[in-house]
Amino acid sequence: MTLQLPRKAARLISFFKTHRYECYVVGGYVRDSLLNQNANHRGMDFTTNATPEQIQQLFPDSEYTNRFGTVIIPLSKAFEKLKLAADEFEPHDFFEVTTYRSESSYTDNRHPDTITWGTRLEDDLSRRDFTINALASDGEQIIDLYNGLDDIKSKVIRTVGNPKERFSEDALRIMRAIRFATQLSFSIEPATLEALTAHAQLLALISSERIRDELLKILASNNASQGVLLMKDTGVLNYVLPELYPTWGSEQKSPKRHHIYDVGTHLIKALEACTNPDPIVRLACLLHDVGKPKTRVVQPDGVVTFYNHELVSTEIAFDIGKRLHFSKRDLIKLTKLVRYHQFTVDEHQTDSAIRRVIRNVGKEYIYDLLDLRVADRIGSGSTPDSWRLQLFKKRIEEVQQQPFSVRDLKIRGNDVMEALHIPSGPQVGTLLETLFKEVSEQKLENTREALLNRLTQLPHTAQ
Repeated sequence: MTLQLPRKAARLISFFKTHRYECYVVGGYVRDSLLNQNANHRGMDFTTNATPEQIQQLFPDSEYTNRFGTVIIPLSKAFEKLKLAADEFEPHDFFEVTTYRSESSYTDNRHPDTITWGTRLEDDLSRRDFTINALASDGEQIIDLYNGLDDIKSKVIRTVGNPKERFSEDALRIMRAIRFATQLSFSIEPATLEALTAHAQLLALISSERIRDELLKILASNNASQGVLLMKDTGVLNYVLPELYPTWGSEQKSPKRHHIYDVGTHLIKALEACTNPDPIVRLACLLHDVGKPKTRVVQPDGVVTFYNHELVSTEIAFDIGKRLHFSKRDLIKLTKLVRYHQFTVDEHQTDSAIRRVIRNVGKEYIYDLLDLRVADRIGSGSTPDSWRLQLFKKRIEEVQQQPFSVRDLKIRGNDVMEALHIPSGPQVGTLLETLFKEVSEQKLENTREALLNRLTQLPHTAQ
């Protein structure tokens, strides 16, 4: 079996061979190409028997700043050697080429204690995590030492060699196994799944950032809900999102309530129904009711209530985001979506009320909030849409044509000072706020002419 490689990749491999070195594309690109998964050449990894020093002799403009044998080769500086046309790559294109290596024990379950340069491709492939990632190709043949091709055909995730050893070496492989199974709709073979479950506690040794990155990749996949359930069933969720466990078995069924599932099942179904590809929005779907178990009360008439659950859910979501070291922007987005997911949809709402919803969550997140609402409805057993929600969406669009703050007015502070001959100071802001209030109440048009005309009628202290 052969694998058609991009011309620039084939040129690189040919260049190494010309200088009597081996060179192969290895790992994800090979896997994704065989799966027709739109393999990205930017994610292409190469491996070679040339040492980092020998690679740098071939490419003097390359960079080597790590201890893992990976050399960065900028194509903009190497294209003449590789006989490429200038239009075959972008200015910042580069290749990563790593020397064959073998690794010793992993005392911290994260990093190898020692790294030794290898001379054979077999040495390098034997340290890979899963058989589907231990495939290599030079464009002429596919090297498959661990039956990765069969596992791709059977849609199976299997470790290279002993699964207990692989997970003990780097515990993040536990999450990577679940992530690949989720992304590819593969199953995890029994021995690998058993070892994964038995070693789940090793994730406590992994940095929050690495866990976060794998979680977001799981959430971004087409089978995100199945990935979360797989984490739950294997105990991995205890080290990723332990706050979710109390939601399963927290019943919501009661008189005067539309829910038909317990909280945990509802959250999974909401995640499953979320069509927004943003993993932060999907995480908000998964966490929007996570505070319900703490606020659950059964009233004397049998009605189950969860008063202020959105506030408790927001606190929990915030703690999760901080623990996983989310960026400030992602943390704000997550907590706003969770905090305001309970917005009212009513045909009698005023423009002011709708503006308040938009202002609370932010104009940049309002459509994400609507996506969460639809997923919430489906996850509750309701229809995806309603005439009220459609009307609300229409009103959202209409209201956004109106100004939301003084900054949206068609005049500025300088216009006020010039028109009224007054100096800079608090009075300018007060006058603009008065104009904005009248515009937002639809008593005044937001046009430069109308605003300046009204401005002259407002009480002010001239210079």
